[in-house]
Amino acid sequence: MSDTLLQLLATYGAPLLALTTFASCLALPVPSSLMMLAAGAFVASGDLSASAVAGAAFAGAVAGDQLGYVAGRGGGAFIERKLASRPKRRRLYARARAYLLSHGSYGVFLTRWLFSPLGPYANLAAGAARLSWARFTLWAAAGEALWVALYVTLGQGFSHNLMMASDLITQVLGLLAALGSSFFLGRWLLKLSRQRARG
Repeated sequence: MSDTLLQLLATYGAPLLALTTFASCLALPVPSSLMMLAAGAFVASGDLSASAVAGAAFAGAVAGDQLGYVAGRGGGAFIERKLASRPKRRRLYARARAYLLSHGSYGVFLTRWLFSPLGPYANLAAGAARLSWARFTLWAAAGEALWVALYVTLGQGFSHNLMMASDLITQVLGLLAALGSSFFLGRWLLKLSRQRARG
């Protein structure tokens, strides 16, 4: 993370963190996870309040999720047309949509923190698919709470070595994602084999 971002975080604190997590949930390229780690380090040094940091990060993320959901619900077809000219984003949207169709509300929860690159596109896909707003909000908020708690707590614990914290959580989440993907693939193959046996 650049010194400029650290200075901005030290100066503007929780409001900047809320804006960062909000933007990240709209697929804007901001270092939200690193900013939460840094905010945790500022909490450890006494420069920021833990409740303000956690509350701001959570509120920004939830607001971003809600805006993405509403956008998907109101303009799903338009969004899909716009994504057609952006292959990388189109692929992420297609993966997020397929993931939600196969895992439902639990998929929303996992895309907040474990498969986070899919998160903004899962918001759009959930709205476009008319997933219940209450179910979406409940599972999205639970996932965001876990995301915020993970990064802010690690930032506090590794306040003198944020890069180590970043590497650690990347490796742990990568391992969990691989295990989770293997588990869901195994379930799908088992279900498929049972259907074929019945057929």
